Amino acid sequence: MAVSQHIGHWIDGKEVAGTSGRKSIVWDPATGKAQAELDLASAEELDAAVALAQRSFVSWRETSLSRRSEIFFRFRELLDANKRELAAVLTSEHGKVLSDALGEVSRGLENVEYACGIPQLLKGEFSEQAATGVDVCSIRQPIGVVAGITPFNFPAMVPIWMLANAIACGNTFILKPSERDPSSSMFLARLLQRAGLPDGVLSVVHGDKVAVDAILHHPAIGAVSFVGSTPIARYIYETGTANGKRVQALGGAKNHMLVLPDADVNMAADAAISAGFGSAGERCMAISVVVAVGEVAEPLVAAISARLDRIKVGPGTDLDAEMGPLITREHRDRVASYIGLANAEGATVVRDGRQQKFEGDGFFLGASLLDHVTPDMQVYRDEIFGPVLAVLRVPDYESGLNVINQNEFANGVAIFTRDGGAARRFQRDANVGMVGINVAIPVPVAYHSFGGWKASLFGDVHMYGPEGVRFFTRAKVITSRWPDPATSKIDLGFPRNR
Repeated sequence: MAVSQHIGHWIDGKEVAGTSGRKSIVWDPATGKAQAELDLASAEELDAAVALAQRSFVSWRETSLSRRSEIFFRFRELLDANKRELAAVLTSEHGKVLSDALGEVSRGLENVEYACGIPQLLKGEFSEQAATGVDVCSIRQPIGVVAGITPFNFPAMVPIWMLANAIACGNTFILKPSERDPSSSMFLARLLQRAGLPDGVLSVVHGDKVAVDAILHHPAIGAVSFVGSTPIARYIYETGTANGKRVQALGGAKNHMLVLPDADVNMAADAAISAGFGSAGERCMAISVVVAVGEVAEPLVAAISARLDRIKVGPGTDLDAEMGPLITREHRDRVASYIGLANAEGATVVRDGRQQKFEGDGFFLGASLLDHVTPDMQVYRDEIFGPVLAVLRVPDYESGLNVINQNEFANGVAIFTRDGGAARRFQRDANVGMVGINVAIPVPVAYHSFGGWKASLFGDVHMYGPEGVRFFTRAKVITSRWPDPATSKIDLGFPRNR
């Protein structure tokens, strides 16, 4: 398939063509047309990138904290100045509307701002006179060469989640972005170079499972950070740790929104629409299940249904569009298949997104709403990752909490209520990593950390923020005793105070 654009790897401060001979096509989801040809790395190409990162680490780890901070301050300004151009790149390859793309860049900016404080973040601790004449201090040091394997749904934000802390902490970083929308990572690499990041500190290596396995088995890579589906997260974690690596692997989600009878129905319906259908539902923090308690179910379903007609689905470049296409034709068809499955399983299809017609060959699907879904249905158990919102009805708070806590995923959850006592109880009782109270998508700010529980996270450390700094550094404790010139029998050349 002939395309005009070619995308290579980012190695030693420049874009270079791949040598494996293996390639992939990058599609425009809004038109269904091929827009670029992407080189896919071999294990040998990955090995060369790691060797470069090892050499670059020697000098980068010696770079002062103030210099690292200066680079990230510059990167922050460049990212902000070029955010609209980056958002356009996101939209062209992912399909999300420009407003969503700009929001993604803004959330990435927060993490860059956090990394600007690296001199403060890496401060150690000191205990004087822990024993007679003995001092103890603790410091954090970089790991060395580390890697990030990132998903298609946030091709700018998630790489920034990883690389900002990793590089600021003194590591060299190898990024393996999704082959579906790789250009954002190349854009970020160029901005970091303009900000003053030395060549070789960041490499972008495109690839598929070949590159992933090369990362997981390479003896010189000390840590791997991953975001993606649960089956792949489990594979990344098990393979990486078996090879002696530190691994954080964020997996899938089935995020619930518990709506109590006293909730503001309009507020809850608006939240369900934005959290369920924003970015076409291709978000790990998207609400996919609304748990309606008691009498709130009927008015809530009616309010959500009434709002579906207002969602304008179209190309991300359309400034009036609120929802764009899905990432690939195959994924669009997979998501659509769940609507028919829901009907067969006994759910009520309130709105069938397959019935909405679109011009052209883009990977579009309308918003769907399913009612009377039950936990035994496949549409409830599976992570659909598309614009399909399910409503599950329960008689009371305890039943709703039980449904949420029994689900294998535990990434994010939200409660909508006017009752402060119920909200406080829920934040304590929900066995989920991130909780929102009248906030449908409780993504933490950059100075906290992001991560779920259960099948949504493999590893012990969450992403970015304080835990991100801990993940990309190793603790070292130093215990020291020095001779006291005033009492030592060794002549140190100091006058003795009697």
